[in-house]
Amino acid sequence: MKNNAIPILGTFALLLFQSLESSAAPALIPQPAQMEIGAGQFTLTAQTRIVFTPEAKEVAAIAEYLAGHLRPATGFALPVGGQTGAIGLQLDSTAKELGAEGYRLKVIPQSVTICAQQPAGLFYGAVTLLQLLPPEIFSRQAVKGVAWTMPCVKISDQPRFGWRGLMLDVSRHFFSKEEVKHLLDAMALHKFNTFHWHLTDDQGWRIEIKKYPQLTQAGAWRKDIGFGLDPKSSTAYGPDGRYGGFYTQDDIREVLAYAQARFITIVPEIEMPGHAGAILSQFPDLACDGKAPGELGAGVHASVYCAGREDTFAYIENVLTEVVALFPGKYLHIGGDEVPKDNWKKCAKCQARIKAEGLKNEHELQSYFIRRVEGLVNAKGRTLIGWSEIREGGLAPRATLMDWIGGAVEGANGGHDVVMSPTSHCYFDYCQSQRRSREPRSIGGYIPLRKVYDFEPIPAKLAPEQHKHILGAQGNLWTEYIASLKHVEYMAFPRGAALAEVTWSPAAAKNWDSFVQRMPVHQQRLVAAGIGHREFRAVEETPAGEWKPKQMSTEFKTLTWDLTALVKDGGAYAAEFVYNRGKCGIALRSASVLQNGVEIAKDVHDAFAGANSRKNIYTFKLPKPAPGAKLTLQASLRSDGGTDSAGQIFVSPAGK
Repeated sequence: MKNNAIPILGTFALLLFQSLESSAAPALIPQPAQMEIGAGQFTLTAQTRIVFTPEAKEVAAIAEYLAGHLRPATGFALPVGGQTGAIGLQLDSTAKELGAEGYRLKVIPQSVTICAQQPAGLFYGAVTLLQLLPPEIFSRQAVKGVAWTMPCVKISDQPRFGWRGLMLDVSRHFFSKEEVKHLLDAMALHKFNTFHWHLTDDQGWRIEIKKYPQLTQAGAWRKDIGFGLDPKSSTAYGPDGRYGGFYTQDDIREVLAYAQARFITIVPEIEMPGHAGAILSQFPDLACDGKAPGELGAGVHASVYCAGREDTFAYIENVLTEVVALFPGKYLHIGGDEVPKDNWKKCAKCQARIKAEGLKNEHELQSYFIRRVEGLVNAKGRTLIGWSEIREGGLAPRATLMDWIGGAVEGANGGHDVVMSPTSHCYFDYCQSQRRSREPRSIGGYIPLRKVYDFEPIPAKLAPEQHKHILGAQGNLWTEYIASLKHVEYMAFPRGAALAEVTWSPAAAKNWDSFVQRMPVHQQRLVAAGIGHREFRAVEETPAGEWKPKQMSTEFKTLTWDLTALVKDGGAYAAEFVYNRGKCGIALRSASVLQNGVEIAKDVHDAFAGANSRKNIYTFKLPKPAPGAKLTLQASLRSDGGTDSAGQIFVSPAGK
């Protein structure tokens, strides 16, 4: 265990790691805190047995989990239990330095040993053990012709952050309990430990509340899939053809048990005081105007509880009583984001509440609402967590903040715990490529894999003594335009692998070049495990140029972009005009390629690049550029419907 030592901490260690042959270091994701690579290897055989100590139920379950992942691909029996065996799991209460989730893993030619202070650490050690084997180990079918070996290593590992999360919105689009379990399996592979389950919103109520059965009998369904999506992009339809679905309380208990076996805590979100369309559709008396918001669907946005009615808080308490009885975790998420206040301004009861409580405005009324709900949550032994907007009017005294649009520094300085989830790095519903025409439909934005990997959860302006308040980070999957598990996985991975390393590995161990070297093997794991994903790309395609609002005119004009660096050989090329933002698009009528100012190819046809692009690709047959020649692309275009259009042009060999 002394060859190629890799203590993955500090600059020297990173340089040492980079100097090794890529084959020398196991392709582990996330990267462990400390690892030494030794000589030789351990071979898993039909005679291998898994043993554990102490004889505790939770430790036995981890041993069975490990065996359950080793058996299908190998075909080996791999019995669990007994006094001696080649793979050993051991709890050691004296290993305080490992914390609640840390572990030590030692592989020598004769045996494998995992040691941890707590069961969670044993579980994460087991996940690392699986990653040390060939990626085919994650197959659920027998795989022939594979040598089931792992390199001799000595690993001491523990996570950097205690909150390593993913959020799934099941309100906009519904995902079955089996699909949720599949996502939990993918999370376990990456050592995520928190699943944020967004269960209610304007478009659907997904959790059974026995006191209010109409919430799921009617509030979980809408007439169609909505959001302009193909109805066939989801299978979540009831017998009557309505779109939606919900989880019974038994379903939730089943998913909870599945998550707990993988050491994943589920944080439920019951949205309030805004995003309440599904509730108010069934209980219009809780709205300021006493009216239901209308047919559930994409158009319901301005729904908000009346903050002046006492029965609002009685209803919320009844709902939260059943939610807390189901979910044993510390946190209960109440949303609190994007609260429309126009109804409150016009509502006599809300205005009376403002006056009676001595509040200044509707922002302080929102704070009053959140504080009052926090009292209900705290009384049930839970901690309230909400999005950035729960700061409006003053943050509730014991609340935890989930920062998506700011407030982390202020919250932490005020003694509040914070989970980092900014739109800049953690919104996995955003595009992964600037060339959106080649990506599934999305809500917009652009967060490539590299940007996720470069995320630093500790805000730069936060004083070191307040770093303890940053619990970790979370990736969010809002599902307005994501209606299938396949699409969820495409958006989540491999960006989820990058976030896993951000939240688990020491900051000094983060190294993009190393991550790039490890990802091809990790992608093989995803394939073997049946986890959908976007194909790994170390570098995204670079646009040839862009157009901006300041260049726009309602009259046709010619714009020019340099192609010299992109076109090195002759052949067929395509130039695609990709609209990114603005109220309008651009109309085009021709595009040309010039060499040293002389036209060498031209395509003439009417096209439009906008929200609904038409014929926005121009093709050219180009000769091999002359040595030292400058190539440019010209297009005749105008803004259509305004002058705020912005977009990019991508030029590549035709068919690529």
